[in-house]
Amino acid sequence: MYMNQYISDNKERFINELLDMLRIPSVSADPKFKGDVLKTAEFIKSKLEEAGADKVELCETAGYPIVYGEKIIDESLPTVLVYGHYDVQPADPYELWESPPFEPVIKDEKIYARGACDDKGQMYMHVKAFEVMMQNSALPCNVKFMIEGEEEIGSKHLSDFVRDNKEKLKGDVILISDTSMLANDVPSITTGLRGMSYVEVEVTGPNRDLHSGMYGGAVANPINILCQMIASLHDEHNHITIPGFYDNVEELSQEERAEMGRAPFNLENYKKALDLKDVHGEAGYSTLERTSIRPTLDVNGIWGGYTGEGAKTVIASKAFAKISMRLVPNQSSAEITEKFQRHFESIAPAGVRVVVKPHHGGEPVVTPTDSVAYQAAARAYEEAFGIKPVPVRSGGSIPIVAMFKSELGLDSVLMGFGLDSDAIHSPNESFGIFNFMKGIETIPLFYKYYAEMSK
Repeated sequence: MYMNQYISDNKERFINELLDMLRIPSVSADPKFKGDVLKTAEFIKSKLEEAGADKVELCETAGYPIVYGEKIIDESLPTVLVYGHYDVQPADPYELWESPPFEPVIKDEKIYARGACDDKGQMYMHVKAFEVMMQNSALPCNVKFMIEGEEEIGSKHLSDFVRDNKEKLKGDVILISDTSMLANDVPSITTGLRGMSYVEVEVTGPNRDLHSGMYGGAVANPINILCQMIASLHDEHNHITIPGFYDNVEELSQEERAEMGRAPFNLENYKKALDLKDVHGEAGYSTLERTSIRPTLDVNGIWGGYTGEGAKTVIASKAFAKISMRLVPNQSSAEITEKFQRHFESIAPAGVRVVVKPHHGGEPVVTPTDSVAYQAAARAYEEAFGIKPVPVRSGGSIPIVAMFKSELGLDSVLMGFGLDSDAIHSPNESFGIFNFMKGIETIPLFYKYYAEMSK
């Protein structure tokens, strides 16, 4: 209870610090923001030092640095390794934001800014929760922090860092807040994540843009062809048509699917929130199943030809698309990427040339619900929210969770505090002040119960 008093007394400061960090446009995907990404790393380093962490440093990589810090109070006690990321998605399209993405505003008890939820707000809960425990002499076990700056571009150099620093990162469990919960009055713990295969495709026709009147109908139009090829990747049941795509897909039993169906979900509210007349997806599965236990294929961007003001009658020489595939347990990102490439090249007509460029990938993961760490997280949520959390599988991907398991041998606990309505990766991203503060309250309870139950 005394820790809650400290949290209450410092609420305004905690929020203002988060706002300061959100003002820094740490977009890792765009080189023009390099200085801001580095500035954010320095910000976190200073806040970890102020909170009481030892050996705080910026660990250089071939890309952006990893912020590391630790507090080892007793080598015989368990060690929690906290992971988060300080980079954010690009804010484009800027014109769809109701307020500038890097000028955070508070409206209706929510903080609106790029990175508010994903992942600056959620990551910073851990820094402040650590401060709370340190200021109240209540840190019950060891803690290490590993905050990276390349998650939004596939954690390009994290695996190398982990392999090269296994002793430094040695611990007992990894704690991550980069997921969501069902509702503010229905807390949940993510127990599964989908994997990812991300590719870019390029379709080339003639060796230059052509006059559509002089050449239209005589040569293949790369944009038309690309659209036809993409359309063929799903059948009339929204089943993915790539040969072998479903070969290793985990099929849940009817009992498991029924258990999933117990999670609170209102389809009409879901459609209303998205302004949809109806949902869309693979036949035979519910909306929650489609977004968690089934693999998907989506076009994330498509372009080519003339898109400026007015008209320009050309047949473009090239057309491009970015495509992501979300994967489920037993699917391999490398195998799916290879199957996609082989199939996409095979369906191209003779009039065009196709190049498939693999971008990045990650493996699906299911975390155990019978572990001490999961049970400690469940007790922490129950105490903080007054209700037992619901275990759920997420449709999102955190590729490094599987990597942590393979390289460090550690399971992760995914204690998310965001909401689906937070619009991560979209304009007007937000994070509730309730959620931010509730995370700071709940995380120390996890440490408390994890230390007690690990004895």
